[in-house]
Amino acid sequence: MRHWFNFLFGIWGGLSFFVPFLLFLPLLHLSASRPKWHPYASKLNYAWARLFFWFSFLPLPIVGKTNIPKGKPCVYCANHTSWLDIIAMGLVVEGDYKFMGKDSLAKVPLFGTMFSKLHIMVNRESKISSLRAFLKAKEALRQGQSIIIFPEGGIKGEPPYLSVFKDGAFRLAIEAQVAIVPVTLLDNWKIMDKKFQTAWYPAKIMVHEPIDTKGLTSKDMEALQQQTFNTIEEALAKHYPDYNADKIKQKV
Repeated sequence: MRHWFNFLFGIWGGLSFFVPFLLFLPLLHLSASRPKWHPYASKLNYAWARLFFWFSFLPLPIVGKTNIPKGKPCVYCANHTSWLDIIAMGLVVEGDYKFMGKDSLAKVPLFGTMFSKLHIMVNRESKISSLRAFLKAKEALRQGQSIIIFPEGGIKGEPPYLSVFKDGAFRLAIEAQVAIVPVTLLDNWKIMDKKFQTAWYPAKIMVHEPIDTKGLTSKDMEALQQQTFNTIEEALAKHYPDYNADKIKQKV
């Protein structure tokens, strides 16, 4: 019986994810066509996420949304274990925002062109691309847009374990003097894997207290990076009793 439930939900969950996306795709491309329309994409991403979780009958409590600074741009740092993380973060962040992601996302059929116009793409192998992306993100923060970064650099490792954090998010937050908001996505990897296969599982998101960067300098970057890593890892360890914190250590 369980096998048939998983099989049928896999089909239903996939449809719940892709059908709203295809319906919204023309509007997403339209919102991407002009910079002044970009904020509408955030609302569409929110609607896409809501429809997916509603139609999939997946509970998704978001704990700690009151921790989000009101009316202030922030750098949101979340762990990354599933394609679902992208739309799930649209339920967390309030106001307009941009993702900062790998330029390889631009090659994803249907999704990539639109995503690359709306958000900030970076080729981490290129110093020039990394600098351009950094300056774009800094300007977005200056204009009041938040930045969402998965500091692991992509879907890597062995869920729920964290991979080592890259330092871009923390350098950005310090230079822009905006808060880091750590976010732990606890269960998305159980709902949707790297191959877009879906399964029913009650998900949960935790938004942690913001970490102020006022007055911090580049000398404080490693400590900020470690504090963010520890915050997310502690939530994972509490949620998963078998989590071995010594298995993967952050190296800064």
